[in-house]
This record gives sequence, C-alpha cells and structure tokens, in this order.
Amino acid sequence: MDFALDARTVELQENLLDFMDEHVYPAEAVFAEQLAQLENRWAWEQAPVVGQLRDEARRRGLWNLFLPGAEGAGLSNLQYTALAEISGRSGNLAPAAMNCAAPDTGNMEVLHMFGTEQQKAQWLQPLLDGQIRSAFAMTEPDVASSDATNIETSIVRDGGDYVINGRKWWITGAMNPNAKVFIVMGKTDPGAERHRQQSMVLVPRDAPGLEVIRGMHVLGYDDHEHGGHAELSFTNVRVPAANLISGEGEGFAIAQARLGPGRIHHCMRAIGVAERAISMMCQRAEERMAFGKPLAEQGVIRDWIAESRVRIEQLRLLVQKTAWLMDTVGNRGAHTEIQAIKIATPSTVQWILDKAIQVHGAAGLSQDLELAAMYAVNRTLRFADGPDEVHKNALAKAELRRQNKPSQR
Repeated sequence: MDFALDARTVELQENLLDFMDEHVYPAEAVFAEQLAQLENRWAWEQAPVVGQLRDEARRRGLWNLFLPGAEGAGLSNLQYTALAEISGRSGNLAPAAMNCAAPDTGNMEVLHMFGTEQQKAQWLQPLLDGQIRSAFAMTEPDVASSDATNIETSIVRDGGDYVINGRKWWITGAMNPNAKVFIVMGKTDPGAERHRQQSMVLVPRDAPGLEVIRGMHVLGYDDHEHGGHAELSFTNVRVPAANLISGEGEGFAIAQARLGPGRIHHCMRAIGVAERAISMMCQRAEERMAFGKPLAEQGVIRDWIAESRVRIEQLRLLVQKTAWLMDTVGNRGAHTEIQAIKIATPSTVQWILDKAIQVHGAAGLSQDLELAAMYAVNRTLRFADGPDEVHKNALAKAELRRQNKPSQR
C-alpha cells in the first residue's frame, strides 16, 4: 500500500481545503441563522447560503466526488477517503454543498449499480444534479432491524403494481419535503430462503397511503440540518412494478452492496469531526486559565491531547487500508476490515469528542458550541448500518474460522 496521495487527489484536496477555509467555515453561522428563519426547518437546502456553496462547489469541480465512473468524479475509494475526511470537519454543510451527503450518496450508488435506465432517468439524474433529495427506508420499530432478514414490511405483487404495507422509523432525511423518493426494503416472498425474501422498491413521496408520521430526536437534537429522521407508515401504497430495483429477492444483497462504501464515507467524515474536535480542544487549552496556568500545562489535558492524536492516526490508517482493499480485492475481500472500521470509528471519535467537551467545561455541553451536537450525531453511528455488537459478533466468528484453519507455514 502506497501512503502517498496521487497527483489528482492532492489537487482536489488543496482545492477542497481552500473551499472550506474561504467559503464553508464562514458560512456555518450564516447557515444556522437562515435555517432558524425557514418556514419549514426540515427544508435545509432552501437556506440561500446552501445554494451559494453548491454553486461554488460545482465551479471548483467538487461535485459528486463520492461516485465512481462517468456519472461521478471517477475516484477510487482510497482517493475519496482523503476528501471525505476534510468535508466531515463541517458535517452539516460541506457534504451537502458537494452533493456528497448521506443518505443520498448511498441511494445514488444503488441506482447507479442496480437501477434500470428508466429509474436512472427519473430519479438518479435529478439526485446527481442536486435537484431532489431521497431517503432509504429499512429500519422498523417492531423488529430488531440489526438483522435485516427480520424486516416485516410487505411488498406484494398485484397485477402491474406492488402494494406496500408496514412501518419504518429512523429514516434519515425523510422529513425534508424535497426528499422526493424513498428506497423501501420489504418482503416479497416470506417463504423463500432467508436472504432471498427481501426486495427494494422506489416509492415517490406523494404516493397515496405513505404518511410521514413524525421526526425523531437524537439525544434531544432533531438533526434538522440533515433533513431529520422520520417515522413512516405505508398503508396499501401502490407503485408500478417497474419501480422494483434489480429483481425480487435481491433486496438483502443490494443492502449489503450499499453499506460497504457508505461505511467508508461515514468513517472518514467522522475522522474529520475528530480532527476539528482536537483543534478546538487545543485552542481552548491554550486560552483557558485554571489554577494559575493555562489548561495546556495541565498533565491530564496533555494526556488527552496526545491520546487523541494517537487514536486518530491509528484509525485513519485502518480506514485507508480498508478503502485500499475495497479498490484492489473488492468489498467482499475487505469485509473484515469494513466491519473493523465500523466498530472502531464511532467509539474512538466519541472518546475524543468527550475529552473536547470536558476541556471546554459547561460550554461544551451548550448550544453555543457545536461539540454537543457533534457528539449526538456521532453516537448514532454506533447504530447506523448495524450496531456495534452485530459487527463484533460477525468479526469474531470470522477470526475463529481463520484461526481454526490449518497452518500454511
């Protein structure tokens, strides 16, 4: 593995760093003010500053960087990691400004890989152009959705249509009225083999019988900067059979294909969050006096700063290795490492955020700084795309199998 960035990535990185310094960071306070004035607080892209940032990102060629191939920037997973980390330092603004925000990224990848030409024209292209948003509806309140085969929402073929019935919750982005399409996972054949029961269909937001019930709160935050997290109800929702993605029974496989790149994106953005937290922690430690000297001269504070740097460097290397493996041997070959970063990243970043909050005292808990909100959002990553325990269980089983193989030496 070569640790040096290639020339194109270096150029994009320098471009993005300048974009962040000149446009994104100065826009954060403006965005917060404009968001508070919106008639619908979930419609975050209606804040004028978002449109201005998007125009600038397009002008700079910082648009759809996450997507490989002609439809995107054509970057490898490893190339994108260096850029996703930078955008994560302003998670509310930078990814959205670059059209690289979840859940749209994963949904665009699904349509890119599995969508029909009609589906791409109707939904993928508007998403690529930043004209609409989307949501991914998998998690349900009545079953343990960490096991995706538990999903109970029914998708039943009726002539030329599919009829959908069920409940979903924690559907990220669904409170945004501009989320015009939902990718819905449910069961088309409960009697099939366990991993072939599920399918995915495209459901327009305005489909009769689809109800957005409420927005969910995360540790007291409604996360409206990301379009919220919604509870949904599907009552005899009818969509054309042409809205089926790939084929019946392909839902579980599509979900797995979607989650691999998504975990890389989440983890690199989270590392960006940690980098910003360390920067804030160091600045506070230099400026704040306690017991006659700056906090930076207190041994415990120095220990936290040193530990933070060590942990983040270890984490970055693991994520970069994972991205490299995905590029060289594919997602299946990188499966163990994908699980490892999903386990390690949220807890490591949570530890760093906790120390940054502690250094800031009570201010770190308040709305005056972004640390508390960053902590709340990061805490969701220990559930998003599967809870820690599921990944640890799978990783342990793989390690046991590996250890039980006869030695090749």
